[in-house]
Amino acid sequence: MSKSNEEEEDSLPPNQSTKPSSSSSSQRPPLLTKSKTLTELRTTAAAGPGGAETNPLFSTVRRIKTLPTSASYFSDRDYVCPSFLGAYPNRTRVQHVKPRSANPDRPTVVGDVKSAASPENSMDSDSETGKLLVSSASLVSQQGARRTRGFNHSLILYLLSFTCILSVPYAAYLQNRVAKFQEEKSNLCCLCVDNHIFNGSTPHFGNANIRTVALYTVVFTIFMPFMFYKYLDRLPPIKRLSKSTKINKEEVPLKKRVAYMVDVCFSIYPYAKLLALFFATIFLIGFGGLALYAVSESSFTEALWLAWTFVADSGNHADRVGTGPRIVSVSISSGGMLIFAMMLGLISDAISEKMDSLRKGKSEVIERDHILILGWSDKLGSLLKQLAIANKSIGGGVIVVLAERDKEEMEIDIGKLEFDFMGTSVICRSGSPLILADLKKVSVSKARAIIVLASHENADQSDARALRVVLSLTGVKEGLRGHVVVEMSDIDNEPLVKLVGGDLIETVVAHDVIGRLMIKCALQPGLAQIWEDILGFENAEFYIKRWPELDGLRFKDVLISFPDAIPCGIKVAAEGGKIDINPDDDYELKEGDEVLVIAEDDDTYAPDHLPEVRKGLFPKTADPPKYPEKILFCGWRRDIDDMIMVLEAFLAPGSQLWMFNEVPEKEREKKLTDGGLDVSRLENIKLVHREGNAVIRRHLDNLPLETFDSILILADESLEDSVVQADSRSLATLLLIRDIQSKRLPHKDTKSTTLRLSGFCHSSWIREMQQASDKSIIISEILDSRTRNLVSVSRISDYVLSNELVSMALAMVAEDKQINRVLEELFAEEGNEMCIKPAEFYLFDQEELCFYDIMIRGRQRQEIVIGYRTANAECAIINPPQKSEPRKWAIDDAFVVISSGVKSSLQESYLVNVAKESEGSY
Repeated sequence: MSKSNEEEEDSLPPNQSTKPSSSSSSQRPPLLTKSKTLTELRTTAAAGPGGAETNPLFSTVRRIKTLPTSASYFSDRDYVCPSFLGAYPNRTRVQHVKPRSANPDRPTVVGDVKSAASPENSMDSDSETGKLLVSSASLVSQQGARRTRGFNHSLILYLLSFTCILSVPYAAYLQNRVAKFQEEKSNLCCLCVDNHIFNGSTPHFGNANIRTVALYTVVFTIFMPFMFYKYLDRLPPIKRLSKSTKINKEEVPLKKRVAYMVDVCFSIYPYAKLLALFFATIFLIGFGGLALYAVSESSFTEALWLAWTFVADSGNHADRVGTGPRIVSVSISSGGMLIFAMMLGLISDAISEKMDSLRKGKSEVIERDHILILGWSDKLGSLLKQLAIANKSIGGGVIVVLAERDKEEMEIDIGKLEFDFMGTSVICRSGSPLILADLKKVSVSKARAIIVLASHENADQSDARALRVVLSLTGVKEGLRGHVVVEMSDIDNEPLVKLVGGDLIETVVAHDVIGRLMIKCALQPGLAQIWEDILGFENAEFYIKRWPELDGLRFKDVLISFPDAIPCGIKVAAEGGKIDINPDDDYELKEGDEVLVIAEDDDTYAPDHLPEVRKGLFPKTADPPKYPEKILFCGWRRDIDDMIMVLEAFLAPGSQLWMFNEVPEKEREKKLTDGGLDVSRLENIKLVHREGNAVIRRHLDNLPLETFDSILILADESLEDSVVQADSRSLATLLLIRDIQSKRLPHKDTKSTTLRLSGFCHSSWIREMQQASDKSIIISEILDSRTRNLVSVSRISDYVLSNELVSMALAMVAEDKQINRVLEELFAEEGNEMCIKPAEFYLFDQEELCFYDIMIRGRQRQEIVIGYRTANAECAIINPPQKSEPRKWAIDDAFVVISSGVKSSLQESYLVNVAKESEGSY
């Protein structure tokens, strides 16, 4: 095999190597074909497939590379060459593979190698090659035309650039010549003056050449940037620069990149527009003055001043004389009007943005010792009211609200409260408590208290959001000056929030507090009104303060040392600040101890000398025994398992708890078990399940509503996200139950009520609250304070204002974080509790005593008397004034006390014996 043949075989790709014919028995190398000249190829193409001319020397055509479809690759093709000259070494050979024939017996054509037994295929290939060469020739002509046009454009640009470049040194050369001519002219003028040729008058030749150069410079400077920008991408140096700097391997025109850079500059830098306007003004004044200097007889400085006057006042060009000065002055005035219009637009936009920022609440709050509220809920109105009342004694304070709402909407909603804030300012800001920048905007590090409100989502989502807010607060670099009060929705999530927040976090579990308070109000009628008085800042509330002058006194003496307050406990410094509510009488105050009192305000009480108290006998009546009760729950709460455990601690053995709701009985048992309640271990109460809808009368008719001692209408779990729907359902259930009870009144079984009232037979107020027009007590969970009037019209015996009570608790803990431990103990089922006791426990009918005497008698029962309510009064009085003045008491009166809670019979008998032996001890 010859050398040329070997080169041709090596030039074939591996996947296009020649294959032997299926009819050949032995492998043999393919025959080398010869290449045609360009004339022969054109002749073959003209002859067509049927009339292909053959040459005896160059019988076949060998194509080294298939012509591409694009004309831009025509220069890369391998020009035809006879085969006897050898392979063409400077071009890469690419074999052309014809499509495989549908006939399997037909020999396969690979590139230009054909089977010897197929002459028809050779003729077809020649005709196709000719057609392809004709189309390629047309593409070559088109590309040539394009290259010619591109070359002409480039030539024009080169000539233009060369002319512009040469004009600059030529202008400098002319200016130098003009300066020499001026110097010679000045010398000639001096010579003529000395020889008295012009009779003392100096001829004025002018500075025509300098002004002409100035005019050309202005025109060139004005039009050159436009020309440069228009043909920016066509300059070869710019093209090479663009190709070397590609973005994501894609060529971007330089004009687009320049526009993009200008856009980014104006977007990132706030003063870029102002600087651009400033430089545009300087450019207009400078080149406008230069143009005026060129077309007028003024000096350059005078021309600059005229240009400034034209820019500042567009009417100053009216007195120009001459075509050139008028054209230039009108142009400068037009540019000045455009610049001032842009300046006014920028100033207007800046003022609008600032006003929008102020309107939308994006400005920073510069405050100290303020109260910060994070979030928005229906509790905010009552919370703001309580905080404003608390700050009344100091002339008002500052409350900042940060929520994900528009500032105007928040201000409108707060304005609808129609409440006098008594000097307290409420500042609203729009933002997210989860973003540190928004927290810094409201001076979170300088706030004396931070309140995190629960959202309107379900319990788990609300607590998860509260947890994220606490994490954001802990991430503040400046640290927190005040404590954080977090409203939780589920008591099971409380430990996690305390774990994240540490000692700065105080939690108020709203759902749990309301549930426990509902049970206490059901067992103690009228307790809701008392809790409203104590939790709210309108009347008496809890305060903790240090009084050094009381060190060394026993608690029984401290109890009567405050004319305007009632001591309730001691904050023991020796035990790490533990608050001991209702301590022993013999406890002696030590250095560092603080006194817990109930007072009107923190600056309205102070210790005084010990008053004289009256010693005498009083009834030694023990607490009546407990009797079984029958209670109905209408609805299903998330923490109903916790409420059942509280009832288990308070009720006597043999009590029944009826549960009426739409939850299936099997699902109820599963939910109670998941909540940690073992129904089989309940000893005092028995669960009775009934399934039905509390707003459908026929379902309620199946219940013995006249036999229940207490009925608790709960806000159903399925509607707790909607306050209005939950309250509407509770109110409808209340009215239906009242109507059913009134119709069943003649058939009412009074046995349970008689047993219940056996210990309170002489208290008309408690009897009235329990019977409520001869009906059982109904406690309705109300979420919206606006429903309060509707509930009072329905002659309800008692009620719980959920959101308002929770807001009061949040406000009290925000003012003093230590009060949270007091509330936790009073709301718990064990330990000290607030309750109502009849007057027969402390005095005889029509006995004349002062309030101090009753407080001392209450100490015999290990109780702290904090208030009273007379038989004909509408509400109880907590921390009564003039405690040392005696008055007559009736047996129908009642007293509000803090007692040690549920006691065993052994403890009760012990207290009775102590009371008998301690006559006249004070």
